[in-house]
Amino acid sequence: MNFMNDTIAAISTPTGLGAISIVRLSGDNAIEAVMEHFKGTDLNQVPTHTINYGHICDADEVIDEVMVTIMRAPKTYTKEDIVEINCHGGPYVTQKVLSTILGSKVRMAEPGEFTKRAFLNGRIDLTEAEAVMDLINSKTTLQENAAVEMVDGAFSRMIKDLREQMIQVIANAEVNIDYPEYDEEELTRQKMQKTTESVLNQLQEVIDYSEHGQVLKSGIKTAIIGAPNVGKSSLLNMLYRGNRAIVTSIPGTTRDTLEEEITIGQLVLDLIDTAGIHHTDDLIEKLGIEKSHQMITRADLVLLVLDGSRQLSAEEVQLINDTKDKQRIVIINKTDLPQKIDLSQTNLAQEEILKISALNGIGFKELKEQIESMFLAGIENSNGEVLLANARQLGLLNKTQEALQSVLTGLADDVPLDLVLIDFNEAWKSLGEIIGENAPDELVNELFSRFCLGK
Repeated sequence: MNFMNDTIAAISTPTGLGAISIVRLSGDNAIEAVMEHFKGTDLNQVPTHTINYGHICDADEVIDEVMVTIMRAPKTYTKEDIVEINCHGGPYVTQKVLSTILGSKVRMAEPGEFTKRAFLNGRIDLTEAEAVMDLINSKTTLQENAAVEMVDGAFSRMIKDLREQMIQVIANAEVNIDYPEYDEEELTRQKMQKTTESVLNQLQEVIDYSEHGQVLKSGIKTAIIGAPNVGKSSLLNMLYRGNRAIVTSIPGTTRDTLEEEITIGQLVLDLIDTAGIHHTDDLIEKLGIEKSHQMITRADLVLLVLDGSRQLSAEEVQLINDTKDKQRIVIINKTDLPQKIDLSQTNLAQEEILKISALNGIGFKELKEQIESMFLAGIENSNGEVLLANARQLGLLNKTQEALQSVLTGLADDVPLDLVLIDFNEAWKSLGEIIGENAPDELVNELFSRFCLGK
């Protein structure tokens, strides 16, 4: 069972061979537990935030030569005493140091328990804790910047500022309800309307760029669609910068979906190379083509590839129509060959067409720029911050927005102030849930269970 007053330990560096590994402890007994196995300076006497040389021993056996960092509460990540043992890298020696430290005074930490303690001890709020995991998992500068803004508390400060504006209105309204003889209800209603509209505007800005930015955090599901032998697999290889897919002159080489995650500039693309869409009686090809149609529906971005060296088929004309409402980039491939394609009978007249030669790597820069222009616009807010709420936070923002819309409706319909205040209070509480106020234990436990061990 997990007790907050336990001293916990875990390996905080990735498993595998390396120059240095770190075994981290947190809790009241952290320094004492390490001292039992440490030969060197008396760690109880050293100043806080110092690094100390010595050896970790098991009885008379020297396990490793180490550097031990002492950080005393409350100025630590968890607001508890923290000790970090810097030992030589490698699975065996690191595990031996950890197993030596574990015992009656120290137990193994659960996944994310160090960050969980930082939250429970008031060092960080829930948005900042979630951002720690986003920072660990970031794959691009954009993802990193968004996570750093959240870790630094930019989103949290905005939420707290909005709640502070709202609590002043709540206080005024409650005074009016309890002491109607002061006859200031009309002023309170006006202030409530003004504050509600202001909060709604700020929330809408965050919601807009967060909804737009979700694919930037989770990866843009990108389907490469087209008829057989138009160069879909060659395009995947061009984007992958390697020979990931088999490329031949035989139509129908790809019979199933092939998926690969790549990073292009600031974006992560989950690339899906699909089977060529055409009429066939082959059962296996039919199954692959059915998957291709499914990918069109599920994709955030469709790369529709056409062969510039031949005329459009009926199936390709249908594909152009089927993807017209999707976020797409139409690509004419094989521009290194004599061009025969005619787009005059299609709905592409007003659409920008990208011409490439995937085989020769021509057009990569232009494709990258077009994808970035589609997905990076509007990510920064008016202050230049990159604030991307996650799905949990976004749900609560939408819930807050709905409650505030009800407040405006109630004020417009001259609903009694005490009834309007119910919706206003609900909005204030929903914002509190975002930063973790009164968060249920089940939610907290579930969130931190996603963290890696040792963080």
